[in-house]
Amino acid sequence: MTRTTNDAPRITTFPTMSFTIYKPGQGYWTRVMSAIAAALLVLMGAAWLWKLLANARIREFEPIYIQAAAAVILIVIFTLLTYWLVGVKPRSVDFMIATEGEMKKVNWSTRREVLGSTWVVIGLVVLVGALIFVFDLLFTWIFQSLRVLEV
Repeated sequence: MTRTTNDAPRITTFPTMSFTIYKPGQGYWTRVMSAIAAALLVLMGAAWLWKLLANARIREFEPIYIQAAAAVILIVIFTLLTYWLVGVKPRSVDFMIATEGEMKKVNWSTRREVLGSTWVVIGLVVLVGALIFVFDLLFTWIFQSLRVLEV
C-alpha cells in the first residue's frame, strides 16, 4: 500500500489566545475612543453594582468587601473583554480600521456653513411656532363663536 501526498495526515491548528495588538498603528483614534467609551460604561456599571450590593452580607464579610470584590471582578472582566475586542480580535479591529478610513473621506462642513444652517433652522422654528400660535388663536375664536368651546 503506497501513500500519496493526499493521504498524509492532516494537522489541525487551533488559534492561540494572543495578547499582542492586531495591526498596531491603524485605526488608532477609533480604538482609543471605543476603549474610553467602554471604560466609562464599565465604571458606571461598577458604581451601579456597588450601590446594589450596599446591604449584601455573605457570612461574616462586611458589605464593603463584597462591594469591592464585585466591582473589581466586573472591571477586570470587562477590561479584558474590551482589550480583546478593540485590540486583538481581527474582525472587530478591521471594522474599526475601515470605519476610521471612511471617516477620513467625509466632507466636513466649515464653521461658517454650520452657523448659517443653524440660523436657518432657528428662523424656521420661530416661523413655524408663530404660525401654529396664530392658527391656535384662530381655531379658538372659531370654536368659541360656534359655542363648542367655553373658556
